[in-house]
Amino acid sequence: MTYKAYSSLTKPGIIFGNLVTVIGGYFLAAGGRFEPWLFLAVVLGTSLVVASGCVFNNIIDRDIDGHMARTQSRAMVTGEISIPIALLFGCLLGIVGFGLLAWMTTPLATGFAALGFAIYVGAYSLYLKRHSVYSTLIGSLSGASPPVIGYCAVTGTFDLGALLLLIIFSMWQMPHSYAIAIFRFDDYASASIPVLPVKHGIAVAKRHIVIYTVLFVIASVMLSVAGYTGWAYAIVAVAVGGYWLSITLRGFRTTNDQAWARKVFGISIVVVTALSVMMSLDSRMPIAESLLSLASG
Repeated sequence: MTYKAYSSLTKPGIIFGNLVTVIGGYFLAAGGRFEPWLFLAVVLGTSLVVASGCVFNNIIDRDIDGHMARTQSRAMVTGEISIPIALLFGCLLGIVGFGLLAWMTTPLATGFAALGFAIYVGAYSLYLKRHSVYSTLIGSLSGASPPVIGYCAVTGTFDLGALLLLIIFSMWQMPHSYAIAIFRFDDYASASIPVLPVKHGIAVAKRHIVIYTVLFVIASVMLSVAGYTGWAYAIVAVAVGGYWLSITLRGFRTTNDQAWARKVFGISIVVVTALSVMMSLDSRMPIAESLLSLASG
């Protein structure tokens, strides 16, 4: 058993993607203030919790992974790592991650980490992924948890800013995930996973991708409208979101669904990175707090 096998169980790509968004949420809430120990705790703690969830997902999905070309070589499928060892590994990662969040951040941040973990491992991996076309929608709440964790680690409250982050990143998850399901259609069909393109057809999935992308663009701009970010962020959000929307609309004219879906997926990574960076650089939290205080008083 090698380090590479254990590392693959944690799905480093997913960890990195969540790392980008948790940093965005942290700096959005920090509003120019920086606490190094809190920052390290929320970044490392969230990453370990995500890694733990991915290990448990690998354990749960080992049977269906054997039916998919891209996952047939995973360590849980080949037996390179045994189930008891993988369970121990996942538990250790979770204990350290949750412990760090509970010790160094806020109860609300820790609670959202637990919520995201429970949805991903419990609701999504154990049941919905295999039985419901709504698995992507419910699972999106888990994918949207990291920026909220970063935000709540600073503020300790679930306010409008946290709600907007939850909506923005949930909406982003939908076209991102449906695009994956389209260009990996054969894998999902082979494993009998009822994702939207398999269950209701690619044409239906395309319409959903466009709808969710529109909702994502609207929600992302609301951070500036509500005063949590400046207009530099809003300009970037409209630019990258609008470009992403234009690409999704091309799906109705394309003759190559797989190539189009891969492009939608690739641009989704650029979009979420750009937004996370801009909300970090253009945070206006003190202004938002003042506006909320005036509104309440």
